[in-house]
Amino acid sequence: MARPKVFSGPDDPRLKRALCIVAHPDDIEFYCAGAVLRLTDRGVPVAFHVATSGDKGTRDASQAPEAVARTREAEQLAAARLLGVTAVEFGRHPDAELVETLALRGEFVAAIRRARPDLLLTFDPTPGYRYHPDHRVVGRVALDAAWPAARDPLTFPGLGSPHETAEAWCFGGPAPDLELDVSEVLERKIAARLEHRSQTGSAGQLRHRWRAIAAIERFHRVDLR
Repeated sequence: MARPKVFSGPDDPRLKRALCIVAHPDDIEFYCAGAVLRLTDRGVPVAFHVATSGDKGTRDASQAPEAVARTREAEQLAAARLLGVTAVEFGRHPDAELVETLALRGEFVAAIRRARPDLLLTFDPTPGYRYHPDHRVVGRVALDAAWPAARDPLTFPGLGSPHETAEAWCFGGPAPDLELDVSEVLERKIAARLEHRSQTGSAGQLRHRWRAIAAIERFHRVDLR
């Protein structure tokens, strides 16, 4: 018989700390901001680790990547404040160039050991064919970092004391087994997403669309015990 999932949802009192590991500014707001709000609203510390600064997040070829990165980092920090999050780290890797390396795994191990989460939120590494390659890489490497690397004392011994994360909730995949109703925090989720002004065409259209589709967040849960 399969073991039961660790947490019943974001209101589970055993869930006391969480960490989001994502690829780009706005990934959290797009995929899991409602879950983050439900956690922070009850006082759960949530940390963000963003692997890139989204320096290629424009179709205007006249913009310098460094300027785009500065804008997008500022937008992420503003959005995080609306989500009740102050612990935000940027890996500052080049956007659209993430690859699976031991160095990236070590970076994520260090983030996990600093934040010491009960819950990891990250990308599902088993998506469909059309998927941003950075998302696929981050999902795979984050799960490899959480289990077993961050747990084992002889793995990356110089990157902080070992930590075992109980569960991961992976978003953006084909087989979710957890659906969260975030309708009570939907307007705040939308407000956080709209802080990413450089990634927003029409704020009114986004509000209209998200009010129709963004009240449910879906995850595939992974037992990391």
